[in-house]
Amino acid sequence: MATDPRSTSRGALCLVTGAGGYIGGRLVPELLDAGHRVRCLARTPANLRDHPWADRAEIVRGDVTDAATLRPAFRDVEVAYYLVHSLGSGHDFEETDRRAARTFAEEARAAGVRRIVYLGGLTPADVPEGELSPHLRSRAEVGRILLGSGVPTTVLRAAVVIGSGSASFEMLRYLTERLPVMVTPSWVGTRVQPIAVRDVLRYLVGSARMPEEVSRAFDIGGPDVLTYHDMMIRYAKVAGLPRRLIVPVPMLTPRLSSQWIGLVTPVPAALARPLAESLRYEVVCGEHDIAEHVPDPPGTPVPFDRALTLALQRVREARVTTRWSSASLPGAPSDPLPTDPDWAGGSLYTDERERAVDADPEALWRVVEGIGGENGWYSFPLAWAVRGWLDRLGGGVGLRRGRRDAQRLRVGDALDFWRVEEIERGRLLRLRAEMRLPGLAWLEMRVERDDTGRTRYRQRALFHPRGLAGQVYWWSVAPFHAVVFGGMARKIARTAERAAGTRASSARTPAVDSAHPSSAGTPSVDSARPSSARTSSVDSARPSTTRSDTDTGPPHP
Repeated sequence: MATDPRSTSRGALCLVTGAGGYIGGRLVPELLDAGHRVRCLARTPANLRDHPWADRAEIVRGDVTDAATLRPAFRDVEVAYYLVHSLGSGHDFEETDRRAARTFAEEARAAGVRRIVYLGGLTPADVPEGELSPHLRSRAEVGRILLGSGVPTTVLRAAVVIGSGSASFEMLRYLTERLPVMVTPSWVGTRVQPIAVRDVLRYLVGSARMPEEVSRAFDIGGPDVLTYHDMMIRYAKVAGLPRRLIVPVPMLTPRLSSQWIGLVTPVPAALARPLAESLRYEVVCGEHDIAEHVPDPPGTPVPFDRALTLALQRVREARVTTRWSSASLPGAPSDPLPTDPDWAGGSLYTDERERAVDADPEALWRVVEGIGGENGWYSFPLAWAVRGWLDRLGGGVGLRRGRRDAQRLRVGDALDFWRVEEIERGRLLRLRAEMRLPGLAWLEMRVERDDTGRTRYRQRALFHPRGLAGQVYWWSVAPFHAVVFGGMARKIARTAERAAGTRASSARTPAVDSAHPSSAGTPSVDSARPSSARTSSVDSARPSTTRSDTDTGPPHP
């Protein structure tokens, strides 16, 4: 195996785009452990700060569609990883992908970058590119643009990536676990060649050391060629589930099947549709030339059943480091509007709750940080479930995304139909809604000590309506806030008190809702400031405008 001599004496400086996404977030520590130096390009660097590797990598602000921000990011870079695309970001995603790839390629060439590495999609050999799904067609075009950049380029083409937290794995897992009998589209009989995420990462890292004369695409896949039907049957066996009954129905279109996937799995319909469309094609590796440059150690590539076992083990042990939902979508409700810094002329509705808590702040914070997922939202579970189902029916993400980790959160994490926008450990958790809404919404939870030294819990829901529909929505749900948000504050306080082994505050002083916060002299009062009673200027009470997007451009799933 030949290697570039410039890459063997010392680690290369690698630029990683898409570090907030599923693959990028896992690639960074692998590159660091291999002795490389890493610079991450992010639209919002703060969203990468809670990653375990953040203090070992350089994080810079930039966007792959903006040449002015790419130029300083490329300074002294030897290897550039392109791990972004616009899947699910709108009807013009192909043009966005095209423009981003051209900008990236031009700036990489101008900066003297030694190699570009791109993770693309495996395409069928017997289908003309014009007949491919828009998703696969765009991935192929991006690969061609980068290969034509004048910079030696490695394009790795993979089909279904299997690993804890990947969109493909989540889709396979939830379909199989939740549906003992499945009526499925015809694409379940199409052959694919899945690959374990650890093999993808191994090939990505190894590509950094390829010699300069190598500039081409490589097919990468595991040792098994399977249909999706086979994959579901084998998943059930590995997971210890009864054998599933699978009934193919040819008339199910990709659109219908994506809606079905969106209802049953955590993968929203907007992301499920391009994945389902891609599964119509047989995608099997035509060669394994990558092994000439990145040799396969014994036991690799990882067999499909072993990849499933490893993925399930990480999920069950709560060791999922990144998920497909780590990358928020440009144009999704989690993204601020371009006018966010101004917030001129708008209204912000708020619902504020406050309670004194007979527990230390640490005990209360553990409850706050553990919210969502299996723990739920501490009030009126039926209402939360119905809201989640309505969101799924409307094409939103619903409640099924759960949590990346059962105990700890970090900025950028998906949390059911919220995303963590800000976290000050022990003090503040701010969530931004990604559900379908006629406006923007946040939920803030604070842990404080008052002047007497007593622990207090403060909770604030905020809603910035969009047009008349937003106003109607807010006033239609406002009557339920006392039950939902009031009950949530009370249950969080009581859970913390029980965990701390103390007597509930309501046993001493009954909780009372009021239109204004209680004074410090009556610490056991539950103070609520219902939003329906107050409309404030957005400038006077706006939430943080910290962006929740974690990628440098269109995200990689």
